[in-house]
Amino acid sequence: MAQLQPQTCRRQCGSKVSLTINAPIHAVWSVIRRFDQPQVYRKMIKSCALVLGSGEVGSTRLVGFRTGLSGTTSLDRLQMMDEDRHVMVYKVIGGDQKLLNFELTTSLQEVVRHGNEKSTLVTESYTVDVPEDSNEDDTCFFANTVIQFNLRNLAYVAENMACVSRLI
Repeated sequence: MAQLQPQTCRRQCGSKVSLTINAPIHAVWSVIRRFDQPQVYRKMIKSCALVLGSGEVGSTRLVGFRTGLSGTTSLDRLQMMDEDRHVMVYKVIGGDQKLLNFELTTSLQEVVRHGNEKSTLVTESYTVDVPEDSNEDDTCFFANTVIQFNLRNLAYVAENMACVSRLI
């Protein structure tokens, strides 16, 4: 008779990071929704190739990172894309990077400021496994730092896009 192996409980942590971007929601969404081109605003990524699908839900991408990070590759699957609600979810399903079982939900919300000026509130929330050689605080600190960096780059890209489109 086969002996059952005890299940090990995964330690996980998660957090939420938000940033208001001075660009309309359609400009920000046009960048976020490109599952096949995260390097447009995620500057730590040097390459991205779809290995399954063409960007629809269920598609898988292989991401290559620039040197100096905690790994060189990540295999990600697009879990959900809601074009009407401006929500996208992807999960890391492989690779050699530090954030194991990382699942990121990105949601956009339009914010009207100062009369008719429109901005976009971008919120990224995640869960991730805590590595054996780490703790929840350090893991969340690392993930939050990466997300904050990416959001600042997203703001730069989307705000420049919005500025150019106002000039045309």
